[in-house]
Amino acid sequence: MVSSVLCRCVASPPPDAASAASSPASSPASVDPCGGAVCGGPDHRLRLWSLFQTLDVNRDGGLCVNDLAVGLRRLGLHRTEGELRKIVQAGDKDLDGQLDFEEFVHYLQDHEKKLRLVFKSLDKKNDGRIDAQEIMQSLRDLGVKISEQQAEKILKSMDKNGTMTIDWNEWRDYHLLHPVENIPEIILYWKHSTIFDVGENLTVPDEFTVEERQTGMWWRHLVAGGGAGAVSRTCTAPLDRLKVLMQVHASRSNNMCIVGGFTQMIREGGAKSLWRGNGINVLKIAPESAIKFMAYEQIKRLVGSDQEALRIHERLVAGSLAGAIAQSSIYPMEVLKTRMALRKTGQYSGMLDCARKILAREGVAAFYKGYVPNMLGIIPYAGIDLAVYETLKNAWLQRYAVNSADPGVFVLLACGTMSSTCGQLASYPLALVRTRMQAQASIEGAPEVTMSSLFRQILRTEGAFGLYRGLAPNFMKVIPAVSISYVVYENLKITLGVQSR
Repeated sequence: MVSSVLCRCVASPPPDAASAASSPASSPASVDPCGGAVCGGPDHRLRLWSLFQTLDVNRDGGLCVNDLAVGLRRLGLHRTEGELRKIVQAGDKDLDGQLDFEEFVHYLQDHEKKLRLVFKSLDKKNDGRIDAQEIMQSLRDLGVKISEQQAEKILKSMDKNGTMTIDWNEWRDYHLLHPVENIPEIILYWKHSTIFDVGENLTVPDEFTVEERQTGMWWRHLVAGGGAGAVSRTCTAPLDRLKVLMQVHASRSNNMCIVGGFTQMIREGGAKSLWRGNGINVLKIAPESAIKFMAYEQIKRLVGSDQEALRIHERLVAGSLAGAIAQSSIYPMEVLKTRMALRKTGQYSGMLDCARKILAREGVAAFYKGYVPNMLGIIPYAGIDLAVYETLKNAWLQRYAVNSADPGVFVLLACGTMSSTCGQLASYPLALVRTRMQAQASIEGAPEVTMSSLFRQILRTEGAFGLYRGLAPNFMKVIPAVSISYVVYENLKITLGVQSR
């Protein structure tokens, strides 16, 4: 019943292109009319309706988890309750807990398109069939080593005709009503990677597969990402320091421009002063990344089920909480970074001297100035960054993913840059208020300011534009930061023995 409703088109045009063109039957609809998705032939919708009615065991016009469980069992297909719940959640557009006929058809079409992409990525020989060697090679690319006997066992579970190879129809029939989250290949290409380091480590952490965790590849990715971030931050440190100076000192009466800011820094402390505050900015990468990763893995188990990949809203919750824990742990280093960037020549002999003087003059509380706006900034940054990235990813997959789910380096970098830029833009006012609060405590005799009073003061004296002081150098560093991160990350992966996907 299941396989009878599916298109049996071949994945490529017939060999005799001339005869195909002359034959009325070889219209565009007869040569792979569905592009690998369910066929749109005249009686196809009727066949889908027949399958829908078979699965709709209680005849209420909707497929709930129980309907799918009973209906598929009658057809000889067994799925766990968790898998069936994912199917309903993936296709349930109106959030009523079940799939109506239109949602059911849309789910099948969308799911088959993804299945086609995965099939083509596994078909290394491009012959329309998957054999044991190709399965072994694909899993090896994911960091998993299996024997030929294990690969053949996987084949036999899908092979209907005993050829010990899987064609598109066998692959599609077997995976038709498996949830989309069980397709790792697309996820691996589109991981929102740690390589996108733009100086603000507020993004949702990477997702690592079970295989990557078991084989130890996860720590290599983290080390490579940390190294890439260190090089990237060092290369763009002058722009970062200029941003901090403009956030704190620029105003209507002191309109600091980019050229003027650089000139002022060099005149005050020489070219070396352009990198003030970079040392602590690089040092905090390691503890922040490690704490965030460990916290994220623990929180995942609380907010998610037993599934390997979390849904978008679950990733946002887990990532935001992990970010808050990591930021809370290393926040004194954030304050030190700001003070070191703002210091005058000879004010501090180093990071430890800066920390000792702050502690002696202002007390422990000074190390948590600006903590509240910093925590509040995590949610809009991480949320918008993740939402924009997922939107761009899905738009690309829907429009351009035909033969491969691999978008290429340029598309990945462009999506990462745009999503990160949008996240920074949304949270920038909070970042500016945080920086001013961190700097405020260093002014002797200055009155204590709260986040709300500082917001009101900026709006009253400088207008809304005052909340975006330093935005230009901040955006100027995004593209070079992402580009440098990517180049260093790829080279460090090779050095650490991480297999490229």
